[in-house]
Amino acid sequence: MLGNGFLAIWSDVAPEQETDYLHWLTREHTPERMGVQGFVAVRVFRALLAGVNRFLIVYELETPEALSGPSYLGRLNDPTPWSQRIMPILQNFARGGGQRRLSCGIGQGGFIAALPFDVVPQHDGLLEALAATDRIAAVHLLVTDQARTEIQTNEKKLRDQDRSFAALLLIEGLDQAALQSALAKHAARLQHAGTAMRDPLYSFMFALNGRRWP
Repeated sequence: MLGNGFLAIWSDVAPEQETDYLHWLTREHTPERMGVQGFVAVRVFRALLAGVNRFLIVYELETPEALSGPSYLGRLNDPTPWSQRIMPILQNFARGGGQRRLSCGIGQGGFIAALPFDVVPQHDGLLEALAATDRIAAVHLLVTDQARTEIQTNEKKLRDQDRSFAALLLIEGLDQAALQSALAKHAARLQHAGTAMRDPLYSFMFALNGRRWP
């Protein structure tokens, strides 16, 4: 991941609204965010769940301070008409941003496991063990800055709910089987660390690099 900060966002979308959502996300919203000072890259993932349209957006930030900077807050307090239409339709919404605490491995995988935690897990070598598992590219521990995440904005007011999390573990694999194997191998340690591991697998679908975006 680029930079030391992150912003991760989950949401579900009804089937009849999916195309409008994806066009908004890829044609307006993420390009707009790449123009925000401190936002350097974004990847969008789709949950590997039958009958559920769940998406995970992972922004990579230069530092966590970008979340409370005037550039980002200016966008959040002046949402576009398209954003004003999309925000109220997002279901099971969750959002958290903060610091990339630790990374192991190199590169990016086409599939990820995204494991949220209610309490920041202790560093006990789990990331290193996961990264050493066959066909795992990288593992990242992301810790939420609740004060910056909970800043009230006009965009936040458009959503019925706005859940968050204390930390997020991202495991990047070369294929779905590799992630399933890694999760099974380290299941006891992951559960002890405090994650329920519910529906965590996602496939990559879209990306932008802000440093290359005009």
